[in-house]
Amino acid sequence: PYMGMLLSLGCIWAITEYMHRNKSYEVKKKLTVIGVVKKIDVLTIFFFLGILLAVHGLQTIGTLDNVATYLNQTFNGDIFIINIIIGLLSAVVDNVPLVAGAIEMYPNEVIDSSFWEFLAYCAGTGGSVLIIGSAAGVAIMGILKIDFFWYLRKIAFLAFIGYASGALCYWVLNKGENDVKLAEELKTQTQLNTQNIDFDVIYTNLK
Repeated sequence: PYMGMLLSLGCIWAITEYMHRNKSYEVKKKLTVIGVVKKIDVLTIFFFLGILLAVHGLQTIGTLDNVATYLNQTFNGDIFIINIIIGLLSAVVDNVPLVAGAIEMYPNEVIDSSFWEFLAYCAGTGGSVLIIGSAAGVAIMGILKIDFFWYLRKIAFLAFIGYASGALCYWVLNKGENDVKLAEELKTQTQLNTQNIDFDVIYTNLK
């Protein structure tokens, strides 16, 4: 993907340079890629690169798999409870690493399933419960000079009420789908257990 992005950047760069080749430098720098590149927040890019590398490291050593297994066993695979917890954690830890971690923790979840829909809601909205829970919140702290404790007193409770209300609505509208999924998983596990029992009986008889 990054090769495609760099190719697109190069094409846009060449086109804009050609289109505005006869204009003065002051006008040209506002209309070409070179002027935009100078305004890129490199520290933020390094921040996200570091997060993604850390998440990949945790995935490699198996930590994320252990966390996913623990959550599934503790809450019986209930995607609503698991995602609500992830959303609340994203208020303290930035939502970007949590979503990246969840992608590595649950690679077998079906694309476009309710798990990913609800994760997107919980991580995005739950991260706004505290101003430090999202990149946008951290940015607005610097732009508008918003104090963390002012946000905690004035906004955090309202953000939490909105988060909880949205999660409740999603749970009510999609509870049936999760029940069907849990029933299918239970049926599959029961079939596997039955097959194991039959195999044990056959093995015993052969002995």
